[in-house]
Amino acid sequence: MQGQEYGRSSRGLMRVSSVDPVSLGKVYGVLGALGGLLIGILYALIGFAMAGVASQSTPGTSAPPGATAGMVAAFTAFGVFAIVLFPIFYGVGGFICGLLGGLFYNLAAKMTGGIEFTVE
Repeated sequence: MQGQEYGRSSRGLMRVSSVDPVSLGKVYGVLGALGGLLIGILYALIGFAMAGVASQSTPGTSAPPGATAGMVAAFTAFGVFAIVLFPIFYGVGGFICGLLGGLFYNLAAKMTGGIEFTVE
């Protein structure tokens, strides 16, 4: 009967019959926040580069007078907000997706028996 311990079948397989949706949501939330941080940093770098380009506009360009300072401020603010807000939005979105994914997996696993893994 030792082959039946911890969800193992006699053939060396382990079956995932259910997952905790909140636990899965936490993992997805953390992964989403990390991805959001990386994307936020990328967007911030682009925003800071655009602020630098906007600050270098010459008097002969078609930009209206006074727009350059506002554009620099807007691009800089966008970069800062991207670093702060993207991880929050991606983290919350990841948590919701993980929670729903766990619930849907549990429903599907009841109908199909779950996923089997070979363990050696």
